[in-house]
Amino acid sequence: MFFDNVVLAGVMTVGLMFAFFGGFGYIAYKAMKNNKEGNEG
Repeated sequence: MFFDNVVLAGVMTVGLMFAFFGGFGYIAYKAMKNNKEGNEG
């Protein structure tokens, strides 16, 4: 590729975004599910 650095930076940015929003959404989903059911799991 001609834009190795650009592609790498883009992939890293997207990866960090997915990791951040994915982790936050997963924690929020677990918290909502736990609160709705009223038990840990």
